[in-house]
Amino acid sequence: MRTYAGIPEENATLENSKVMLVTVPYDGTSTWGKGADKGPELFLDASENMELYDIETGTEPYLDGVYLAGEISENSSPEAMTEAVYQKTKELLNNEGKVFTLFGGEHSVSIGSIRAVGEKFENLTVLQLDAHTDLRPEFHGSTSNHACAVFEANQKHNLVQVGIRSMDIEEAEYLPEGRVFFAHEIANNDNWVNDVLEKVSGNVYITIDLDAFDPSIAPSTGTPEPGGLQWYPTLELLRKVFEKCNVVAFDIVELMDSPMPKPTAFLAAKLYYKMLAYNHIYKNN
Repeated sequence: MRTYAGIPEENATLENSKVMLVTVPYDGTSTWGKGADKGPELFLDASENMELYDIETGTEPYLDGVYLAGEISENSSPEAMTEAVYQKTKELLNNEGKVFTLFGGEHSVSIGSIRAVGEKFENLTVLQLDAHTDLRPEFHGSTSNHACAVFEANQKHNLVQVGIRSMDIEEAEYLPEGRVFFAHEIANNDNWVNDVLEKVSGNVYITIDLDAFDPSIAPSTGTPEPGGLQWYPTLELLRKVFEKCNVVAFDIVELMDSPMPKPTAFLAAKLYYKMLAYNHIYKNN
């Protein structure tokens, strides 16, 4: 039996786990860098080669239990994939008191999971860390395109965008007013983390496109944009969000296979585990 990060089976059952992890190896609508369908396997492999003691928090987060809840392999169409993710997320959310997590795949995989989480939890904030706004109503004939990843979330929930540095002019009219933190503004604002926190409250879904990070530390993404987020300030933000809010779900997407994917895969593995650590210290205390 394969377990997340190779943890003992006793920490990997649904009954004994506080975290559920779904993988979605989908790369059906990306338009430049291909290979995000290999992302979940790269992530799981890196996780198995990661130390399970978190120095910052002094904890072993895996002891809370992480249940590998299966792979969603539907790829007949973007819409079918979105529906499959929605249904799987909805099913898993029936397990009360557990955090739902997902690893993609391209960013369109988040549409279905955010939809299901939004139906379950009222007053939802969607915190998006991303280089791109992903606010197109539709793209290439589909509303389930990666370029539309948070359009629906923006219509239904409190969307907060962090790290943005690339968008099409047509998306400008859909920007959530006062809740977009552009990368060039973050670079000149020592207080940006607290500014973001002011906009985030209540139940929170965190969606992280790895291209939010600067390509100097996360090059293996579909569209690596210069001028991105750095590691420790991002962790500071995430830790404070877990401390302040009720993080009910999170996902990480757009890890891409490449000639040298391991540095980005390991960053993704550590990022996921860091979020488990923050969940542990703030949900258990």
